[in-house]
Amino acid sequence: MPNYEYRCLNCRRRFEVYMSYSEYGKRSLQCPHCQSEEIQRRIGRIRIAHSEESRLEDLADPSKLAGLEDDPKALARMMRQMSGEMGEDLGPEFDEVVDRLESGQSPEEIEEALPDMGGGDEAYGGGDFDDF
Repeated sequence: MPNYEYRCLNCRRRFEVYMSYSEYGKRSLQCPHCQSEEIQRRIGRIRIAHSEESRLEDLADPSKLAGLEDDPKALARMMRQMSGEMGEDLGPEFDEVVDRLESGQSPEEIEEALPDMGGGDEAYGGGDFDDF
């Protein structure tokens, strides 16, 4: 049976009612706390499914990328979000870099502290963050 959420307009408390689809709209309801019939149905959250392509396009929206170079913590949030959307474990090196960004370290400071992080000149252009 579905669960329906309500709010009492008298005592302002929230409550749930379990009833079948056929009962909905026919069954009289009252607040279990104050017995008032002055109640209002609350609409719960909804989820919208997006394709992988649309999720990645949304992440690459230029308006969301503005200012990231000046805000290491915002860059870290964006990197974690992108990692989650891709659904892949990017390894301990990725986690190390993001942890350092979250602590406020700049990409330049991280690059100096972890010079071998990029995987070498051939793979990532010498480990520069600009290449990602």
